[in-house]
Amino acid sequence: MTTNLTKKMLAAYEQYAEPQMFLSGMFKSPAQNYHNSESVEIDIQRNDEDVAIAITDLTTGPRMNSLDVYTNKEFIPPIFDEAFTLNSAQLISRMAGDTPYQDPRFQAVAMDSFAKGMRKVENKIRRAIELQASQVLQTGVATLIDSAGTTLYTVDYKAKATHLVTAGTAWDAVGGDPVGDLGSLAEVIRNDGQKDPDMIIMGIDAWNVAIQNSDFLALFDTRRADLGRITPMTTTGEGGHFRGVVEIGNYSMELWTYGGRYKHPQTGVITQYLTPANVVMRASSGRLDTTFGAIPIFLPPERRVLPFVPPRVSRPGGGMDMTTNTWVSADGKNLFGSVGTRPLMIPTAIDTFGRIATGV
Repeated sequence: MTTNLTKKMLAAYEQYAEPQMFLSGMFKSPAQNYHNSESVEIDIQRNDEDVAIAITDLTTGPRMNSLDVYTNKEFIPPIFDEAFTLNSAQLISRMAGDTPYQDPRFQAVAMDSFAKGMRKVENKIRRAIELQASQVLQTGVATLIDSAGTTLYTVDYKAKATHLVTAGTAWDAVGGDPVGDLGSLAEVIRNDGQKDPDMIIMGIDAWNVAIQNSDFLALFDTRRADLGRITPMTTTGEGGHFRGVVEIGNYSMELWTYGGRYKHPQTGVITQYLTPANVVMRASSGRLDTTFGAIPIFLPPERRVLPFVPPRVSRPGGGMDMTTNTWVSADGKNLFGSVGTRPLMIPTAIDTFGRIATGV
């Protein structure tokens, strides 16, 4: 009921968190990684760092080498398919930010509400992709669960136990040795992956404890420029925080921290993708793949709902592929939207990264 009081409607405030994709951004998705098939395969051929052996007599002929040894891996990607509905009765309700005296514009309200619904379900899938990447880099296994904690999908990439280690002495205990643990893992990665590790990503707790260790802190002593440098914290758009460059043993490595998070599907607790006490080390040149499979549909959206959404959103090289769909009920009063994809994070060069559980 209108009174003699005057009111001013301020701009609406909408709180939402864009998914942080720091870890999944390390997985590459060239055009050939987008597919419509049920499964994906990859042939992997490894070469050791062998040395040629001399022969003692030219008449014996050359030493022969085998070139056809490889292994084949096949994986079936998990399926994500999220939907929502918009009822026409919602179109006469006041939208956030509108005054009570604005006449609803049904088409504009529908377009705005539908766009928000699509963004919400797409962001849920993006977080699931980042979660899958975080599991692969920390355990070599991706395990997807539902709200009851039931495992719906799992894939084990068989990472070597020597790449998934626990600190012999917790970093926050007397005798904790962050520099020694990092140096040991670097050697394992170099020997098995045949690439120099050049990137360290620390969980928040691991970082906070490490910088209290005198040996670790000495790596950032600006008077010792030959060993490393500390820089003002800089942030990527995907949640990674660059903390500086350190030299450990024979390796110069960028040091990052990451605190991106999601709401755990079972507990509802806000959880960090990178376990706060964990450290991931990798060679950035080591190949990590993201593949995306389409969600099959019989028919594209009918013409009257096409203005709401395109049928498929693909960005080869950009790390995303979504099959979108839109349909309307027979009476025209319910509009449905869905976003789906079949993403798989494959640690192709699985020996080029490792994880330390610091025990803090």
